Amino acid sequence: MSEEASQRKQFRSVFIAVFLGTALLVLAFLVNSQRPRVGLDQPTAELASATGRCAACHRNETSAVVHQYERSKHASVGVNCLQCHRPVEGQTPTEHNGFTIATRLTSANCKQCHPTEYAQFERSRHGLPAFAAVEGVASASEAQITLAERYHPGAVRRPPNALAIQQGGGVKVKGCVACHEIGRPNPDGSVGTCTQCHSRHAASVALARRPETCGQCHMGPDHSQLEIYNESKHGVLFRAEEHALNLHAAPKSLSTADMPIPTCATCHLSGLEGLNVTHDTTERLSWFLFAPTSNKREHYQRGRDAMQEVCLKCHARPGVERYYQEAEVVVDATNAKVEVVQRLVAGLREDGLLTPEPFDEPLEFLVFDYWHYYGRTAKHGGFMGGADFVQWHGNYELLKLKVEIEEAAAELRAEHAQKRD
Repeated sequence: MSEEASQRKQFRSVFIAVFLGTALLVLAFLVNSQRPRVGLDQPTAELASATGRCAACHRNETSAVVHQYERSKHASVGVNCLQCHRPVEGQTPTEHNGFTIATRLTSANCKQCHPTEYAQFERSRHGLPAFAAVEGVASASEAQITLAERYHPGAVRRPPNALAIQQGGGVKVKGCVACHEIGRPNPDGSVGTCTQCHSRHAASVALARRPETCGQCHMGPDHSQLEIYNESKHGVLFRAEEHALNLHAAPKSLSTADMPIPTCATCHLSGLEGLNVTHDTTERLSWFLFAPTSNKREHYQRGRDAMQEVCLKCHARPGVERYYQEAEVVVDATNAKVEVVQRLVAGLREDGLLTPEPFDEPLEFLVFDYWHYYGRTAKHGGFMGGADFVQWHGNYELLKLKVEIEEAAAELRAEHAQKRD
């Protein structure tokens, strides 16, 4: 074959290859142009980010959530909207402007990236026990109940709260459940909601460290932790020095330079200077302070030691030991007062002077206030440094109310004796 013929053959081969390649490319464009927009705009990190398609609508519809997200830690590390909003196992998928999302997010969505924190939370008192204290376990699965009972025996398999029921459904939903749903059982099999403490779109560790965040629920006459904290030296220092604190510090590297003054989270959850970070609020507790008469927890010594490790970041050991001893004296003294009243009421029930129905007689409300309000207040004040709550909001009220209860009990017995005669 001549050189000219060889060149013509090579030219034809190149021409055919270019022609076929161009034809295939044009065909691909033609086929792609007929695909629906949802197919072309499948979620990508760019499309689902707050600067992409999600924000294009939500800047008009719910603009605040876009700004919250854009300022969040999630945004700074590239976590996009869809990564949180995509359905996980057990959730119902919904088509939304070309995206497949879950409309009701739960802790299962957070668990995708935070499995350790979820596991800690699930076994905590903030988990199913919190929800069951109001609603019982009718909406929980057997698996959810079994796991929670493993860590909190007797605190989960219980009937709905009688007082909450008597107050009415609307009051219960907007009152009791508004706090206790932190441990709600979710249809997808998970428990609870992380956004109670961290908020939805800000996903903020700084928010979870603020005392008023805990105070959304931990306040008021029956568990006045926020008021006690505000009165305590810790609370006074926080308000005076808040500007110098680094509430945004990473949890696993949190130091006393970041938080030289403690908030609720510092003592109960944070990994201060090498201590373990935990989302189990029970790990550092040593007493059941919320109970009518408080007993030591099963892990009393371990919980006591764990909390004292935090105290020792700021205080010398002799002062910490003395503080605990004095707090436990308050618990013992309060228990003794409550036990006197409980024996008195038990005697009335044994003699048939009180009905078995809950909260249908004035004396029952007095007795409930006795331990649920003033008893708890005194005990929490002892452990949290609230002198006024140990005294005037606690033990003074216990002394005064005990006289009223004894007088009411005497009147009941007198009325019963008169009817018998």
